[in-house]
Amino acid sequence: MAEWDNPDVELLHDINGLAREAPGWADHLMEYVGEYGTIAALGLLGLWAWWTARRRPDAVSAVAGLVWAALAAGVAVLVNVPIREFVERPRPFLTHDGLEVLVDGKEDFSFVSDHATLAMALAVGIFMVNRRLGLVGILVAVFAGFCRVYMGVHYPTDVIGGLALGTAVTLLLAPVALALLTPLLRAMAASPRIGRLVSASPEPRPEPGAGEPDAERRPYDRDLVA
Repeated sequence: MAEWDNPDVELLHDINGLAREAPGWADHLMEYVGEYGTIAALGLLGLWAWWTARRRPDAVSAVAGLVWAALAAGVAVLVNVPIREFVERPRPFLTHDGLEVLVDGKEDFSFVSDHATLAMALAVGIFMVNRRLGLVGILVAVFAGFCRVYMGVHYPTDVIGGLALGTAVTLLLAPVALALLTPLLRAMAASPRIGRLVSASPEPRPEPGAGEPDAERRPYDRDLVA
C-alpha cells in the first residue's frame, strides 16, 4: 500500500470514491458535465462577455481580449502536447486498481489535463475583460478539473498543472497577442459590414459645428469648443 503514502493518489481515491457511492444518474451527469458541460458553460460566458464588451467605451480592446481568450485556449493545449510527451505519465486507471472510470477511450498520457488547461485559459482570458464573469469562469474551470478526477481519468496534480498552464499561457502571451489583435479589431470596428461584431456604438460623428463658420454655430456649439 505504498501508493497510499502519496497524497496525490490518496486524493484521487477520495474524490473518485464519490463516483462509486453515487447513484448511476449522478455519474452520468458528471460524465457529461466533465466532458462537455464545463467547456460549453465557458463558451456561453465568453459570448455574454462579448455581448457586453461591445457596448463599452473601450469595446475594441475588450473584444480583442476575448478573441485572445479563445486563441489562448488553443495555444495552451498545443503547448501541452510536448509536455505530455516529455512527462509520459500514464492515466491513473492504468496503474491503480479500484478506480471508478466513467469514460472510456482515455489512453493517452495524463499530465497535464487538456480539459483543465483549456478551461482555465478561457476563464482567465474572460477575467481580463470582465472580472465578474471571469470569476465565475474560474470557478467553472476549477470544477471542470474536479470532474476529471471524479471521472477517474486524471490525478489531482494533472488538473493543478493544467490550471497553472492555462493561466500562464494566457497572461504571459497577452501583451504580444493584444498588441497584434487590437489594430485588427480596430479596423474591423470601422467596417460598415462587420463593425457591429466589435462595437455596438454607432460610428463617431463629426464634431458639432465642424466646417461651419463661427457666426453660424449654435450658442451651445460655441460653448463646447470654447
